[in-house]
Amino acid sequence: MYLSKFAKQNLLALGICFWTISAFGQGDAPQQFIPSERTNLLATTESWNGLYLKFRLGDRWLWYQENHYRRRSSVDNRGDFIGRMSQIYNRFGFTYLARDNFEITFGPTLVWNFTPDPGNPEFVTSTLEPRFWHQWLLVQPMGRVKLFHQFRFEHRFKRDNNVGAPYNYTDRFRYKVYAYIPINKPRMENHTFFISPSNEIFFETGSHITDILEENRIYTAIGYTHNNFMFFGGHMWTYGPSAIPAEYRQRHIIRLNVMYTLDFRDSRNVRRALVR
Repeated sequence: MYLSKFAKQNLLALGICFWTISAFGQGDAPQQFIPSERTNLLATTESWNGLYLKFRLGDRWLWYQENHYRRRSSVDNRGDFIGRMSQIYNRFGFTYLARDNFEITFGPTLVWNFTPDPGNPEFVTSTLEPRFWHQWLLVQPMGRVKLFHQFRFEHRFKRDNNVGAPYNYTDRFRYKVYAYIPINKPRMENHTFFISPSNEIFFETGSHITDILEENRIYTAIGYTHNNFMFFGGHMWTYGPSAIPAEYRQRHIIRLNVMYTLDFRDSRNVRRALVR
């Protein structure tokens, strides 16, 4: 009886969320991504591990941080997930809670991009990619479900791993829609199992950019909240153009994440920020 009631109350939210994923992820792909019979679909695998930190500093301000360790498949084995280093990714920022359902975050990012071919003297081992980022996050409660609309803007100074390659400046624009759907509780709270589907689309501009549509990511995670920890992970599929003209890539990525939240105003209120 409880599951039936839960299903009825969340049917609309699930429909909207997955309709959005389908619309962004699949609707225009054949026309936009496959211009000719010469197009190939390059598939690789990766493994991403992430730590997320959110510290409530006051009524309106939070500290936000992400640290990621990412590996990708070997040169000669696209299915091994962890054959080469890919990135070490560190994002920092301050979040301002403008309203209960709207927040603004801004700060720096430092990314180390590792060589695509370890041991090849034509490539440097790693390059540093500094960024400045800012985003808007809109929260849309829908019964027991929370739906999020994330608009992220990144200003990047990036170079290839080729020896002597110059730095180039690009702007990247990202829109992500995602949801937290509790399974065993009426809402997101302590000791909650949940599902979190998401879809994110990336656009990139710059003097050297030929494809404004950089990538589309579809990710479905399952997770569990325990006190001020959130554990979640799952499979992410990405699709977009590669560096080779008329060739396009897809990636299958296993993502494992931990989020830790802390409210310095009152330790008893830690659980209130679990999904923010």
